[in-house]
Amino acid sequence: MEGSLTIWLAIAAMTAAAIFAVLLPLSRTTHAAAAEMDVAVYKDQLAEIGRDAEAGLIGAAEAEAARVEVSRRLIAASERIAATAGEGATRRRRMVAVGAILVIPAIAAVAYGLKGQPGYSGQPLAERQRAEPAATDMAGLIARIEAHLAANPGDGRGWEVVAPVYLRLGRVPDAVRARSNALRILGATADREADLAEAQTLAAGGVVTAEAKAGFERARALGPGHPKAGYFIGLAAEQDGKPDEARALWGKLVAEAPAGAPWVALLQAEIARLGGTPPPAAAAAAPAAPVIPPEIRTMVDGLAARLAADGSDFEGWMRLVRSYVVLGEAAKAREAAANARQRFAGEADKIGRLDGLVSELGIGGT
Repeated sequence: MEGSLTIWLAIAAMTAAAIFAVLLPLSRTTHAAAAEMDVAVYKDQLAEIGRDAEAGLIGAAEAEAARVEVSRRLIAASERIAATAGEGATRRRRMVAVGAILVIPAIAAVAYGLKGQPGYSGQPLAERQRAEPAATDMAGLIARIEAHLAANPGDGRGWEVVAPVYLRLGRVPDAVRARSNALRILGATADREADLAEAQTLAAGGVVTAEAKAGFERARALGPGHPKAGYFIGLAAEQDGKPDEARALWGKLVAEAPAGAPWVALLQAEIARLGGTPPPAAAAAAPAAPVIPPEIRTMVDGLAARLAADGSDFEGWMRLVRSYVVLGEAAKAREAAANARQRFAGEADKIGRLDGLVSELGIGGT
């Protein structure tokens, strides 16, 4: 009981101090220049609160409380500027005084009665920010990582850790930047070269650009038989109109793959899609369903999103239909084919090619 009384006395003292802080300037003659200076200060404070909130330096609740208080002061200062000398100004000052004495403490008392718990221990902001990650939203975590990297741009490991998170969030340009920084700071390895080239390919909507292909070639030079580099180099060959070269490269990877490698089934499916006969895997196990790396799923989803926004890329629709078949999603492949047919209904040559692909893949009419 004594502790609660002490808390309430402290609250009363702070309320009184706040009231006197409001009443004291109201008791004096208003000067426009001083009020205008106050308005400028309060606007700067609002902007600073916004920047701190965006940077994650203060929580949402603290930011909102600060905005309310500064906004209240800004309104009061604006009223002082608009006020004129005489009875009208005096009346307004009295109204604000009444509000300060009666309304503000009343609102505070009601709000605290509903939400406050004087018996609870303190919860400093720094301790709340160190809470378990599971209790923090993803956007907040990313903001904290980005703040760290902004202050420590030479943290190559940090760039390497955040890059795959960017990919899963669909922030592909940011992933390219993070992969590039990790490679530059930590040094070249087969994985880092391939990871950067993969991000560049995703940024190009699934097209292996010349820059990306050069990165995959460097990865293969650093790590012969690197599966990711080999897959995308084969994909580049197919996109260049060289399916035989793609089949040969993928077949070599399958033949040299270690037993049980999870990516072998994907390459075998790709070889079959291009009309080849896949070599058997090293392991003598029964054929397994293709294990699709998450990066491939990201690439296909990115292509689908791009075509949903701009469906004018016919070759993109053809790649999307094939990709869904490789993923084992025949229903989505048929849906993509139907969307493409509707988009290019007036172009007989393209419809003919689309029908040929649908027949070749065995996914039936649409």
